[in-house]
Amino acid sequence: MPPSSPPATDSRPRTIVVTGSSGLIGSALCRRLEEHGDRVVRLVRTREAAEDEHALYWNIADGEIDRKGLEEAAPDAVIHLAGESVYALRWTRAKKRRILDSRSMGTTLLSETIAGLSRKPVVLLSASAGGIYGDHGDRPVTEESALGSGFLAEVCRAWEAATNPAEEAGIRTVHMRSGVVLAQSGILLKRLVPLYRIGLGGPIGMGNRYIPWIAIDDVVSAMLHLMDSQLEGPVNLAAPGFVTGRAFGKALGQVLRRPSIIPAPAPLLSLLGGEMAREIALTSIRLSPQRLLEDNFAFTYPELEQALKHILDAPAGNA
Repeated sequence: MPPSSPPATDSRPRTIVVTGSSGLIGSALCRRLEEHGDRVVRLVRTREAAEDEHALYWNIADGEIDRKGLEEAAPDAVIHLAGESVYALRWTRAKKRRILDSRSMGTTLLSETIAGLSRKPVVLLSASAGGIYGDHGDRPVTEESALGSGFLAEVCRAWEAATNPAEEAGIRTVHMRSGVVLAQSGILLKRLVPLYRIGLGGPIGMGNRYIPWIAIDDVVSAMLHLMDSQLEGPVNLAAPGFVTGRAFGKALGQVLRRPSIIPAPAPLLSLLGGEMAREIALTSIRLSPQRLLEDNFAFTYPELEQALKHILDAPAGNA
């Protein structure tokens, strides 16, 4: 088996390949990596964007990827974040196909390619989601918990299985099962904050369901930690401060100094969002970051109110 890239040393900056680099998490991650002096190579979906000297082209639908460019880049690590957004008013058949294909096909293409490099990366960090566990009510969900059913759980299973070529080639692979990422421009706060500011805030969904969450700063820090750790397999990316929809609404109201009394009724959410609302807005996942904590990862924002104050006080666009 050809050797993997050696660990980076202080005298040699790491080369990190990132997919989904223009997204919420990817853009924050790339900024942090570059601040640390790492060389970031972005896999991009248009040939125009690939003209940048730090970008390589790939096309998931056509199975195209710049293998030669990856060979020349000789990455120490690959961080795979690309995938069709799961958020939509309704999950049409076409939307569900794009969600599944973008993850399973894209991850397969990337994994097979890096598995065949003459100088393999040491680690592949591949995105996944806490939705793989399904609804667990008020029971804490660790990496050892049973997997759930439903569309999102099926997508996550296929997503994670698609990394098999990389794992079989000896590349340490981590499946990052993330909760809802909190950021000013993230989908949840972007939707909720304007409502709270005009006095229409309240419990989120069914007030007694647990919402797995994590501040974007901690997501990026966790990825940097995982690159340098020896963890592999599933790792939950969620803050240890568990909150229900009711507690989330109360905390957001306190930070914004606005009332939090008008709930979004579960039947209405289900009617408006159909299957998506049932699986995202109306399920309960008390996601525990057990393996991260056991690996001595320290959260900067372990509690929700502290995280919200930081995020909403930060200049727009900051991680």
